[in-house]
Amino acid sequence: MRMNVKRVDPSQAHPPAQPDYFEGRVRMQELYQPDRDGEESELIAVFFDAGARTIPHTHQSTQVLHVISGRCLVVIEDERRVAETGDMVIVPRGVWHWHGATGNSPAAHISIKLPGRTDWTVPRRDWASR
Repeated sequence: MRMNVKRVDPSQAHPPAQPDYFEGRVRMQELYQPDRDGEESELIAVFFDAGARTIPHTHQSTQVLHVISGRCLVVIEDERRVAETGDMVIVPRGVWHWHGATGNSPAAHISIKLPGRTDWTVPRRDWASR
């Protein structure tokens, strides 16, 4: 067994595999992907240009968003929060949410969650109103 050291590096990020799940320019850097579902957490650095965000979705497992730069807007159900650099936001499994950069500046977070299904077909609700 060997220790795996990764550096969060925007130059190593690439466009998402499913661009329809995002609005605006988003890039992703895979930091760690486990070999098998459910055994370990996946870690992905997500870089959002100003105003870029995910579409609404839910996850089968709890998701932790650790903001590493900028200010991230995180919306769950009927609650909106701006998370600052250094903040961690815990989104419970099965909860409708979306997240991304505020309108005036770029942001980045690390998504930490167990592998598993993400439902991108949930209703948009008031997503368009920002």
